[in-house]
Amino acid sequence: MEEPEMQLKVKKVTDKFTESMYVLANEPSVALYRLQEHVRRSLPELAQHKSDMQSWEEQSQGAIYTVEYACSAIKNMTDSSVYFKSIDSLLKHAIAMKDQLNAAQGRR
Repeated sequence: MEEPEMQLKVKKVTDKFTESMYVLANEPSVALYRLQEHVRRSLPELAQHKSDMQSWEEQSQGAIYTVEYACSAIKNMTDSSVYFKSIDSLLKHAIAMKDQLNAAQGRR
């Protein structure tokens, strides 16, 4: 082979090798740059979603507390029905006694 032809082949090989090394050296930084771009674009939206979710969670917790409080009040009212029945029977008994007293006073 001739010298210029050999130099041309060596130059092609070294150019290809240099290009490959350049691509390999820069590939991670390009990937990180793309990743940074993606994060920069999507982060505000993700932060807004997080804020919305926290707000919905607070509202849900408030609603759950309200429902639990209402259920507790209803249960207490149901449990107190025994007392209301007792009061009802005592009132009926008191009315009957008052009627008897009035009837006794009317006979005198």
